[in-house]
Amino acid sequence: MRKIPTVLMGSQCRRLVSLILLSKSYGISHQSAAKPEKGLTPEQLVHSEDTSCLGALSENIACSSPIPKKKFAILMAYCGLGYYGMQMNRSRPDLPTIESTLMSALVEAHCVPEMIEKRQLRFQRCARTDKGVSALGQVVSLRLLTSCTNPVEKINSSLPPEIRIIDIKRVTKGFSSKNMCDGRSYSYMVPTFALSKYAPSIPDSRFRLPRDDFHQVNSFLSFYKGTHNFHNFTTKTSSDDPSAWRHIFDISCSEPFVHHGIEFAYINVTGHSFMLYQIRKMVGLIIAVTKGVVTSDLIPQCVQIDKVNIPPAPGLGLVLESVYYERYNRRYGGDGVHQELKWEESLPFVASFREKKIIPVILNGELDNFSMTYWLDHIKKHNFIGFNTYRDLLCSHA
Repeated sequence: MRKIPTVLMGSQCRRLVSLILLSKSYGISHQSAAKPEKGLTPEQLVHSEDTSCLGALSENIACSSPIPKKKFAILMAYCGLGYYGMQMNRSRPDLPTIESTLMSALVEAHCVPEMIEKRQLRFQRCARTDKGVSALGQVVSLRLLTSCTNPVEKINSSLPPEIRIIDIKRVTKGFSSKNMCDGRSYSYMVPTFALSKYAPSIPDSRFRLPRDDFHQVNSFLSFYKGTHNFHNFTTKTSSDDPSAWRHIFDISCSEPFVHHGIEFAYINVTGHSFMLYQIRKMVGLIIAVTKGVVTSDLIPQCVQIDKVNIPPAPGLGLVLESVYYERYNRRYGGDGVHQELKWEESLPFVASFREKKIIPVILNGELDNFSMTYWLDHIKKHNFIGFNTYRDLLCSHA
């Protein structure tokens, strides 16, 4: 497993690393710090009461580690298979995440100091993708050391092949990849047998989605357009929570296409922002309706006050396609200092990464591991009103 740098570790782990560095690299005088307990190694000292040397050590390190001042936006793509989402889990730093892997590579490439608090980098992600979800246009913002030359090449050399930095651009001091984003686009690659009531529930090279079913799917999806209360499409959010109101700019099902003999389609959705599980639950509800598990009357009911228990579709087919910064570009893109946050020149690389790193994973999950087939079997037993079945379903896909 890839080493997680000190900048990402919890407080106890940072103490351990600091004390090891103290014993090996730093000389702290009797005047500046007391001696550690006799006979204890740095590792043992972490659990002891004698931490008097840490103050002087932290001052020593702070003076020797430059703090990055200039902020940049990093465009990246990744395949989410094997990772526990984008965001680092502070309670479980041992779990691999896209964010922890990225930060490790940034340290190895000398783009950020190793011994520095993460908050000092002003790190922010545009979207917090779930476990197993991939991205072709994720953007993170943070402060980087400008002394690093050829940063894209150096960072990529320290990253696994399923994570790639596409481009890095200078942004304003107050830029936030999350708060200044005007919209986010996702796609969900779904086998079309999940969109027809009369289709088999397993991959079948003979099946093609009837046109009536195709138009019906788009009719159901169109209900999501506009502003609605999506409290039933996430977790731990009540109907009276203002954050439950979200705006969907556009959503539709693409024309079907054939891959490895099996027909698929993309459900494409663009909105201002999305909550945890929101898109997967939106897709899950539409599939449940098209397969005849529930009636279409449930769709408008789900944005009302009453609680409805919607199962999230598997994360396998979900991909963050792109994010938009139109207001930022209008204000700062032509100031002669900052570049517009547009990446049309990266489209060929994005298309190649999709075909080489993401599509094979989705195909393997659907055709060899029968991801959608097993999920369809679950929703036949799912209670859309009760919650015991819902918790069981979440546990089975954790």
